[in-house]
Amino acid sequence: MQKIVLDTNVVVASLISNGIPFKIINELAFENKVTVCISGPIFDEYVEVLSRPKFSVFKDFKSRAETFITKIQEVAVKFSPDITLNVISGEADNRFLELSVYAKADYLITGNTNDFTKDKYENVDIVTPREFWDKYSE
Repeated sequence: MQKIVLDTNVVVASLISNGIPFKIINELAFENKVTVCISGPIFDEYVEVLSRPKFSVFKDFKSRAETFITKIQEVAVKFSPDITLNVISGEADNRFLELSVYAKADYLITGNTNDFTKDKYENVDIVTPREFWDKYSE
């Protein structure tokens, strides 16, 4: 089974529309068709970002976010990376890369193509939600 790491922007996108990020999380991750990898810092970032008031403008965002937080704790495999990377300018983004490398994830899925400029780091493919969906659907 493929291992994935979900950048927070993918999670947010899944909660505000029913597009590809929504499908990745609800049809693949929550149905245990892929293994989602998380760590303490990643989970904490999910909680912090999803509780920001600016998202309250989106219909049912708070309840969808609460459901996501509960469900991700049930399905995700938790890791405690013991590596420190400093290869991305956005400091918090390095946590996603650390988790991806440590967990030996197949994919780091992100919409942040400004900071994640490479398509691969070590053995981890760094892809957009669309790229992942297209590869998974092949």
